[in-house]
Amino acid sequence: MSSRFFHGGDSDSESSSSSEEELYTDHGEESEESEEESEEGEESEEDSSEDEGEGLGAKRFLKPSGPGGDDSDESEDEDRERVVKSAKDKRLEEVEGTIKLIENATKINDWAVISSEFDKLNRQVVKVLQQGVTPKIYIKAIADLEDLINETNDKQKTGAKKMNPIIAKGFNAMKQKIRKNNKDYVTEVEKYRQNKDEYMESDEEEHPEVEQKIRKNKEQRLDALEAAIDEEGFATVGRGGKALVYTPESILKHLRSIIESRGKKNTDRTEQIRIMERLLEVANTPYQRIRVLLTLISTRFDVTASSVQHYMSQESWRGAERELSTLLQTLEDESGYIVTENADEWEDDEKGPNPTPGEIFKVPGSIVSLVERLDDELTRSLQQTDPHTAEYIERLSDEQLLYTDIVRTAIYLETINKLEQSTNQQENLNRAAIRRLEHIYFKPVQVVKILEEKTWAALPPSLDSALTPRGKYTEVASLVQTLCSHLFEHSEGIIRARAMLCEIYFLALQDDYYKARDLALMSHLTENISSFDVSTQILFNRTLVQIGLCAFRAGLCYEAQGVLQEICGSGRQKELLAQGVIMQRYSTVTPEQERLERQRQLPFHMHINLELLECVYLTCSMLLEIPLLAQTGSSPDVRKRVISKTFRRMLEYTERQVFQGPPENTRDHVMQAAKALAQGDWKRCQELIGKIAIWDLLGNDKDKVKEMLVEQIQEEGLRTYLFTYAPYYDTLSLTTLSGLFEMDAKKIAAVVSKMISHEELAAALDQVNDAIVFRKGVELSRLQSQVIALSEKSMGILETNEKVLETRTAGMANAFQRDQGQRGGRGGRGGRGGQGSARGQGGQRRGGGQGFTGGALGAAIKS
Repeated sequence: MSSRFFHGGDSDSESSSSSEEELYTDHGEESEESEEESEEGEESEEDSSEDEGEGLGAKRFLKPSGPGGDDSDESEDEDRERVVKSAKDKRLEEVEGTIKLIENATKINDWAVISSEFDKLNRQVVKVLQQGVTPKIYIKAIADLEDLINETNDKQKTGAKKMNPIIAKGFNAMKQKIRKNNKDYVTEVEKYRQNKDEYMESDEEEHPEVEQKIRKNKEQRLDALEAAIDEEGFATVGRGGKALVYTPESILKHLRSIIESRGKKNTDRTEQIRIMERLLEVANTPYQRIRVLLTLISTRFDVTASSVQHYMSQESWRGAERELSTLLQTLEDESGYIVTENADEWEDDEKGPNPTPGEIFKVPGSIVSLVERLDDELTRSLQQTDPHTAEYIERLSDEQLLYTDIVRTAIYLETINKLEQSTNQQENLNRAAIRRLEHIYFKPVQVVKILEEKTWAALPPSLDSALTPRGKYTEVASLVQTLCSHLFEHSEGIIRARAMLCEIYFLALQDDYYKARDLALMSHLTENISSFDVSTQILFNRTLVQIGLCAFRAGLCYEAQGVLQEICGSGRQKELLAQGVIMQRYSTVTPEQERLERQRQLPFHMHINLELLECVYLTCSMLLEIPLLAQTGSSPDVRKRVISKTFRRMLEYTERQVFQGPPENTRDHVMQAAKALAQGDWKRCQELIGKIAIWDLLGNDKDKVKEMLVEQIQEEGLRTYLFTYAPYYDTLSLTTLSGLFEMDAKKIAAVVSKMISHEELAAALDQVNDAIVFRKGVELSRLQSQVIALSEKSMGILETNEKVLETRTAGMANAFQRDQGQRGGRGGRGGRGGQGSARGQGGQRRGGGQGFTGGALGAAIKS
């Protein structure tokens, strides 16, 4: 019996070599304690008894002390580590098990299992949330599930193999569940996607899991402690236990390994960014800092290219912008180093270059490309952000930082261009100048002034530009003209065309119509705009619209209608101005084409108000079409002419309506005003046009435009009246007309004289009696009028039949001619058919402002 309590010598039992797990329950504790005995040792003192009823607690206190007693006791305490598993840990283990089942199901695309396990996972997480925060393994699981669902959905759209009904049902259910579920975890999911590794590492620090650890002796624990200290001193312990130490001597080696891994699959770019941030902190030479910054900024853009969002988050964008500013500051301070595209790569990774004073060392890279990519990423971000939220305004505030970087880059490129005169450097300078111009050409003058002032205040006082010196260009017009003149002189192709369009747009925005029109005609861009890229064609359409709006503000309604006809007459204003995508029901647009179309869309702050554009176009069309309708209605022998088919269709639709209520929108106001003008009620027409609320967008020009419209409506009302009632008058007093239309008699005489000179009115002006004397021609009988109308309809039918014949014989012309040649016959008829087809095809014009012949602006000149 004493051997059970006093374990002094070797044990007689041979079965004591195996260890056994024993449970002890304490009524004062809520948790269970589990203890695992160590394996059989060399000394029998460490063996445990096999009986469960023995008092093991007494044995611990009655161990014999000897020369090695303390050491054995200490080593046993070191080898044993107690593990406490609470209810929370058990629930976390359940969550981990469910997530593992979901991951296994995703590998075989079993969406039915995923859906059921996801419901189970949410029930388990609710229990975990009762005792703490949301587990980050759950955030990781739902974020990865959402990415997988989006990827699978895209594959299904592109025509991938269809799922069977059961799996498709589970997939659709999961799509709805994950969309609804992730709304509550948007912030956490965004943090996880921005930096996955760092997010999960913080989870380990915040929620350490108590696990049963492997035995460690003193030496192993000391090694682990040293490794942790090294990690705080910029060292990372890899899986093999080797420390990755970042020192100034190893920077170039690490950079080379990162550059070589770019573009490879399964490359963790987030980890690479973290490594390069550490390398930047330990870099001690200008060359090392320049190389690290160039690679770091490029890697940040690579992360965006592989992400689900397709655009940089604000945090990542600002990080790239800060690093670009640091790079420019380093290059400005270290004049011995320049970044250029035609430099040779430095091959020695052991040591960096050490240029002598006065020597210039070239580092391969492109600063202007980084700035352009930063600009594109900001534009892409603005495209994807809802413009009616505060987030869009906050994101738009980053444009000031970007504009400062563009100006600073242009100054640096000017310095390089002085040192190295080459075509490539001049082209880079032109790229920076056009980017700067494209940020200011569409903005109001007051906004551009503030932008320039803040930019020069943010730049170091020692920096100055040779092209646009500090403080010289206080007027925005002179700044735009200087940039455009520089690009006209030193660039060609697309950059030159875009610079010219930007200047025309700016002039039209400043109400300088004649200068903008003359520059547009002299540029000859209307002749070859179809050969440029799509973005330049969009800029051309925007410029054309701005010229039309400028002509309207100047009171030139005929010119404004002629210019806007190309865009507004097509009915595709949104698409042509890149302000929206119109998806038609039977369109054959592929997903790739739709994606490219959406990428071309302009940010909201660059949009031209389409409602204002439509209002201007319809108002101008009304002032031209209503007198024309009156003229053709009273003179059957005059060949009918249509100025705006769009306006005519809207007017016919309005007249067919049985009941017309009060006008609700801009189009209703204009249509009812047109009907009032046609009936001679010009005051009602003025009232309806003046009530249109969209005129408030004209700002300071609102009152001026309304006064102009009042005068135009009076004048066109007078013309309509004369066209309508001229057959019923022999003479008409100017005083009477002056009272009817509340116009000065001299102005009425001027309008009538103009109509007579243009042969629109068969009359003479009696200045002695202040009267209009109408000349009566040979009055047509009713039969003659009907004959003329019938002949016009016959001519229309004949032209239609000829077009149909040409269309049908177009494909047969060549075959017929070839057949006649083989038989030795004449091929004249076939040749004529072919020529007619060519004329028919060549006569078609491209719609939407991309195939202009200069007719709009040319007609404005001729008028």
